[in-house]
Amino acid sequence: MNAPSERIASDVKVLVSDIEELVKATAGQSGEKIAATRARLQSAVMEAKDTVALHTKQAAEVADRYIHENPWKAVGISAGVSAGIGLLIGLVIGRQ
Repeated sequence: MNAPSERIASDVKVLVSDIEELVKATAGQSGEKIAATRARLQSAVMEAKDTVALHTKQAAEVADRYIHENPWKAVGISAGVSAGIGLLIGLVIGRQ
């Protein structure tokens, strides 16, 4: 796995852990513990969203740069993917 994927996986694990703790805390614990757990959960959700947004932006920048540096390769890849999708749709329609 690459570093961004590892970071996202780590963030998701933390988020799941905080959600589990929130569920346990709301099962009969005091309001103070629930508030503290919810604050951590909210922080974890915001951090995960920021991480995903950052990696999405970075991936878009890399793709944009690649397309500008290799326009004919990008056209070829796009045409290949389109042809493959068309073939799959044709096979599905043909079986009905």
